[in-house]
Amino acid sequence: MVGRILHKLWRRVRLCFEPRPETLWPLRPPLLMPPGIGVDALRAWLQTVHPAGAPAQEMAGYCAEDFERFVRTWHLSVGLSGDCLELGANPYFTTMLLRRFSPLRFTLVNYFGPQVQGSLLSQEVCFDNWSTGRPDRISLSTHHFNIEKERFPFGDGTFDVVLFCEVLEHLLEDPLFPLREIQRVLKPGGTMILTTPNASRLENAARLLAAENIYDPYSGYGPYGRHNREYTLKELKLLLEHAGFQVDTAFSADVHENRANLYVPVSKMMPLLKRHADLGQYLFVKARNQTKGKSTRPGWLFRSYPEGEFE
Repeated sequence: MVGRILHKLWRRVRLCFEPRPETLWPLRPPLLMPPGIGVDALRAWLQTVHPAGAPAQEMAGYCAEDFERFVRTWHLSVGLSGDCLELGANPYFTTMLLRRFSPLRFTLVNYFGPQVQGSLLSQEVCFDNWSTGRPDRISLSTHHFNIEKERFPFGDGTFDVVLFCEVLEHLLEDPLFPLREIQRVLKPGGTMILTTPNASRLENAARLLAAENIYDPYSGYGPYGRHNREYTLKELKLLLEHAGFQVDTAFSADVHENRANLYVPVSKMMPLLKRHADLGQYLFVKARNQTKGKSTRPGWLFRSYPEGEFE
């Protein structure tokens, strides 16, 4: 016990003399903000957003940790307009940010599990009113279905934009099914914005070098409550191209403190990791509905299916 405590203390002392990851790799590009508001003001406002009944303090902490991810998602939407389908909208940070700072018209989708009955739900979202500064709330209508198993209840070519943010990593069986449905409900040339944790982020590389596990813990929210399969930037591009999307923008970025130094001094990793485009904590992709996707399954992602189903 004493040895472990001393080791932890030594590790913290050593970190004081280690360069921070962002001094060696450009993992946190400049954050571009909506017009007319500063970083601190936007963060303070967005931290007031939470679904009614959800623990406000827990939601504010989550928002503070991933605030830059929401802003980078907003920035990918700049210049887009029309009807937008947001998959996995809860807890509505991205929803409320884009409702305030974009012209998009939203249709929301969530899946809270088979125990929740009903295909169309109403959920109240609390926030500070940006005009008065006082606590306010809005009732949002959300479709409720499992995007991995159920055909989307929308017609072909209904939407100009689809937001598919922080959902892909939660899927259990078939990521191609929702991607094909997204392509179906998107207008030709329509835009999908996708964000997901980066499997090859610097912190994961450091964890593996320190013999630490990189997999997500089991979740009290059930099998969809954990990250079941994360992707690298290369894999994500291959998957989207297979599904018929043309990737226009793809990058990785840190959105909160990089903790790689807690596992391995990053200065020792520098000679091995000469790349930087795919070391950030999250992947950000903007892609267009360009061509008909392949009907097969990519062999690098699937196994144990009939041979004729593989690419």
